[in-house]
Amino acid sequence: MAPIIEFKKVSKVFGSNKVLVDADLSIGDGETITIIGGSGKGKTVFLKLLLGVLRPDGGKVMFKGRSLGDMEEKDVVRMRSRIGMLFQGAALFDSLSVAENVAYPLRQHFDYGEEKISQIVQAKLGLVGLPGVGEMMPADLSGGMKKRVGLARAIATDPDVILYDEPTTGLDPANTRRICNLILELQKKLHVTSVVVTHDMESAFRVTDRIALISDKRFSFVGTKEEARQSKDPLVRNFIAGEMETGDGV
Repeated sequence: MAPIIEFKKVSKVFGSNKVLVDADLSIGDGETITIIGGSGKGKTVFLKLLLGVLRPDGGKVMFKGRSLGDMEEKDVVRMRSRIGMLFQGAALFDSLSVAENVAYPLRQHFDYGEEKISQIVQAKLGLVGLPGVGEMMPADLSGGMKKRVGLARAIATDPDVILYDEPTTGLDPANTRRICNLILELQKKLHVTSVVVTHDMESAFRVTDRIALISDKRFSFVGTKEEARQSKDPLVRNFIAGEMETGDGV
């Protein structure tokens, strides 16, 4: 499986706070990988580095064989159009309708006419099980519906990669199952690479191919679900059991 994303000896420092030091990770094209780790251990920094919002202080972040550090800003923006993101709180624009929220990245990255934008929006809302809700406002949606609208927006540009930031946080069991099923369905239908950042290990084991644990400023464990279950590493075992201590930091 060829890598679509690579972290090669990546370091990121904020003042005296070393968040990542010589971190290595390779993510295969078309796989689902779940990033786990205690609060403040670097998961958010990892996402920002991957999106090019932050630049590494050492090493390289690679996307499709190209180093983000070598890209001009216009190339980074173009790269971001190939990455969709479902934010933790869905992050919908309250003043825009559901349809306008989903259309937002299309207007940012492409010069499509209104008819094509409308067709894409309707198709993506259909994929997440929300046909016909385009005229609704975010305030009228349940938490689960907001997550699905956020997911429709994430896939609007037909990305190569979807980033899921705590996709099941705040959802009841029924909506958690629905989101997990959507992650699996979109993986099959769209053939995307999925990167899931979560504390919800039950959901992680349902959707992922591999698990990567951030600890000690690097990816200290990377392996399959079965390798994670059988790991003798106390950090892996405690995190899977839901017992990892919360840390401070970024």
